[in-house]
Formats: sequence, structure tokens, C-alpha cells
Amino acid sequence: MTANKKKILVTESMSATGRALLNARDDIDLVEFPNMISAPDFEALLRAQAPVHGVALGATRFGEPELEASGDMKVVTRIGVGYDAVDVPALSRRKVPLMVAGTANSPSVAECALFMMLTLAKRAVEMDTMVKNGTWPERLGKLPYDLFGKTLLIVGFGRIGTRTAKRCQAMEMQVLVYDPYKSPADIKAAGCEAVPELNAALPRADFVSIHCPKTPETVGLFNAARLRLMKPTAYLINTARGGIVDEKALYDALASGKLAGAGLDVFEQEPPPVSNPLFGLPNVITAPHVAGVTREAVDRMSEQTARNILSALDGDPIRQNVINQDVLG
Repeated sequence: MTANKKKILVTESMSATGRALLNARDDIDLVEFPNMISAPDFEALLRAQAPVHGVALGATRFGEPELEASGDMKVVTRIGVGYDAVDVPALSRRKVPLMVAGTANSPSVAECALFMMLTLAKRAVEMDTMVKNGTWPERLGKLPYDLFGKTLLIVGFGRIGTRTAKRCQAMEMQVLVYDPYKSPADIKAAGCEAVPELNAALPRADFVSIHCPKTPETVGLFNAARLRLMKPTAYLINTARGGIVDEKALYDALASGKLAGAGLDVFEQEPPPVSNPLFGLPNVITAPHVAGVTREAVDRMSEQTARNILSALDGDPIRQNVINQDVLG
């Protein structure tokens, strides 16, 4: 590699559209790594390839050891929007921007949240089983529910929460929003009702959909006490991050009939052990953290990630996609 080239490590999950943007530049040298690479192997790869100037991450953790191993990191990006696996203060100390894919996957996650609500309310798994197992006569004893006229509580009103609200308003649901960082006026302008207290809003909701980031403030946000505030007929949807919901408390609520059901795309441990007690409950539907990973979303996220990398290397990072704004001049 010539001295003026920049070495960029990209996870294998980056699609062809993103790679094409990077490969079109003759000053970029791409190196691929597995999306599920172990931390020791990733650090070893960084050292072997150093100096590394940019990285496009999937699920891989990134912090001080990786910064040290890379030698000359200029930009860290995620092919996604969550960044709980990245040590942001460590990047800020070295003036390295952390960039995310903006709105690229928000329609996909919003669709998944609505899909999980519909799957649970319409008892899709049970209905499918009745037909295939020849238990058709049981159908009238397990009637599905409508979303029409029901109340949804959205927790977190960012890129994904706002899109989820629009989709559920189309289903003629009443939408409540809890987000202490959004003004009530903005929430009202979106046709939703702002609720200042989460605990006061939970007993009103037929569905609760989580769309807040995972932070020290939100870890364990849905604990046993809060789950007890929900209606026994209510459903909880989590397409945000594992750890925001206390899984043991959720199991207890579901198993005891204190909660009607749950849709989970994310877990405290990923991948979760197959022995996870939640998997034995008939009122739980699951997905392997793919709400924002549709074919279209991967293309959009990969393209945005490539543009993020190039903008940072060219000295003008796309500001709205930078998480640690303190590194910008």
C-alpha cells in the first residue's frame, strides 16, 4: 500500500453498494473482517493491518484497546444507528468521530415493531398452528384482537419512534409518547399525546413499543415494578436494545398472566442461550436482532456508512451523523 492510501476495515455485512463507493476511490484500501469476530481476533487484526484509518463496524465492540491497536484511526462508523458497543468517551479523547447511518434503517425497524404488534394481536402463530394441526374448531376460543382503537405508548421519539407512530396512526390507534428529551409541542405536532411520566402512562397502554437508546439511564427501564403497572391485556415490544427490559421480570409477568405477550428482537445476551426461559412461553415472539437489517436497509446503511467514512477522511464529516459532536471544530 502506498503511503498516501487510507486503510479501511469493513465488516462482511457491508453490501456491494457501500463497497462500490469506497472502491471507486484510488486512495482507499479495503480489508474485510467477519461480523462476529471475537474481540482478541479483532484487536490482532487491527495490529496486523496498522495503521488503520477507518472502520465500519457491525456488532463488533470498539474502544481504547482497538484505538491503540489501529495506530492512526481517523473515523469509526457503524453500519447501523446503535452504538452501545462503542466506547464514545475513548473516541472523543482522541478526537475520533463516531458516525452512524442516520435514518437508513428507521423505516425497517418501525415496520418490524408494527409487524410484532399485529402478529401478537392477531395471534398469528396460534392461528397458523390450528390450520396445520387440524384443530380448526378451537379458533373461536382464541379470538384475535384489533389494533384499531387501541392505545400505543412509544418510549423514545427519535428517528424510529416517529416512524412507528405514523404507521400506528394509520391503523387508527391513539399514540402516546414518552420522551423527556422531546418537547411536548413537537410530539403534539406529530399528532401524538406527550406523557411526562412513564409510570402514569403505562396503565393506559394496550401496546408499549420501546425505541430509546441503551444508556445507563435506560438499562433496566422496564423492571418488575414498571411491568406491574401495565394492563394484563397489554403487549410489550422491544426492537431497541437488550437490557432495557429486565428479562427475568418479563418472564415472571408473562408466565403469571400479568402481561398478555411480548415481541423481542433484542436480548440481554446476544445471541441468547437456547435455554432462555422466555422461549418456552407461547405468548412470546422473537427475532435475532434483525429489525433494522432488511435487504433494503442494509443497502441504505452501507451506502451511508461509506459516505460517512469518506466525508471524515476528506476533513468534513457529515455533522448530523456524528454522535460525539465535541470532536467537531
